[in-house]
Amino acid sequence: MIRVVLVDDHELVRAGFRLILSGQPDIEVTGEASDAEDGLRLIKSLKPDVALIDVHMPGMSGIELTERVQRAGLSTRIVILTVVDDARFPRRLLQSGALGYLTKACPAEELLTAVRTVAQARRYLDATIARQMALAAVDGESSPLESLSSRELEVALMLARGAAVNEIAERLHLSPKTVSTYKQRLFEKLDVEHTIALAHLLSAHGLLEERKLAPSVSSGA
Repeated sequence: MIRVVLVDDHELVRAGFRLILSGQPDIEVTGEASDAEDGLRLIKSLKPDVALIDVHMPGMSGIELTERVQRAGLSTRIVILTVVDDARFPRRLLQSGALGYLTKACPAEELLTAVRTVAQARRYLDATIARQMALAAVDGESSPLESLSSRELEVALMLARGAAVNEIAERLHLSPKTVSTYKQRLFEKLDVEHTIALAHLLSAHGLLEERKLAPSVSSGA
């Protein structure tokens, strides 16, 4: 039996996934969460085989959740679901530790195939995304975000949402000086000078929704 946890801030989306998955004899939905923080607690508690995670949620993003699952040494395999279909996006998600990537427009059969494939520790990308990634590799296209380490990307996302250095340090259990170093390093790698430019860059590459851009530039962010 494949045990699955759903993490999505839209109740109707979770209901739809639950309906599709629960009708299968080999799949059981063991829990649901409406945000990433609760999702992480649920994954740590239930230790499901697979977690279906929405990439854009209030607070912690699906990317951050995926990386925290990896750092915690949990065996749960991640399938990311999103409306974004930019090939640069899934490449970065796969680097974060996600094994599967699907758009929310995928048919029910593909969702089931992805869950079963990832449960066997095998990678799954929907056909459109796989094609785009192959073409991008041929054309030599790349995203500047690929130069960031997992921790740098996590800090970048928090900065872009308006979090101050001290707040980030507290959430990540780091010193403010260490967070400032990460900030300086990622600004240099991405060739940006402030958090507004950082936020727009992350949005342009599908990692941040426009409505979640940092509201202003401040010395603490």
